[in-house]
Amino acid sequence: MVHILHVDDDPQLGKLVKRFLERDDSGIDCRVRIETSPAAALDRIRSDETELDCVISDYRMPEMNGIELLRAVRETHPELPLLLFSGEEPNDVAAEIIRAGVTDYLQKGVGTEQYTHLIRRVEHAIDSEGEFEADEAVELDGVGIVGHDEQFEEVDESYAEYYRYDADEIEGKHWSELHPDDEVEHIRTHVLPVVQEGGKWSGHSTGVRADGSTFTESKMVTTLDDGRLLIAVSELDGQL
Repeated sequence: MVHILHVDDDPQLGKLVKRFLERDDSGIDCRVRIETSPAAALDRIRSDETELDCVISDYRMPEMNGIELLRAVRETHPELPLLLFSGEEPNDVAAEIIRAGVTDYLQKGVGTEQYTHLIRRVEHAIDSEGEFEADEAVELDGVGIVGHDEQFEEVDESYAEYYRYDADEIEGKHWSELHPDDEVEHIRTHVLPVVQEGGKWSGHSTGVRADGSTFTESKMVTTLDDGRLLIAVSELDGQL
């Protein structure tokens, strides 16, 4: 039995999430508890009597937003899977998601298909619990988004600085231009198959800077719900 806490200030949405996740044909044997107050949810999570396998939270809520809630949860429950289920555009919250240690993000949509996607994300988050614990100790502070054409749509300044570019110089580049040939082959054969199946890859790879020099990077790659790639990096030279 999987125990899930859903946090959203819209009680009707909470009831829908509970109904779809607890259905006999959902594929996951779970019980969903609902909280409409982030503060009450945090108290419940920190209670010694509460057993939880996963937390699902909205982003925009009174008292604190979903990222603030999940960051507070991380202080006492560093390995608890945390999913953000929100109406925010992925680009708008990508950096916050990475820096808060959020396990996964799913954008709210219309119709029942969004709940099917949510179930799959919950299953994967629980199955992957603790899988990337070693790399999570390294702060990943550069964030980029790669589109379906495998070109960068957006990167923040931290991401660009690791490769010695300005952000607008990376946007439009193919991701392979930032890696040596042997690393490109590794990414295609070992990284992309994992994330394209809805998973998350975390590990070390080699990056190529604008001047041709290389560096060791800690990297996390996952997919957004629309199939684009969300990538977070930090430099590991001198830390290995």
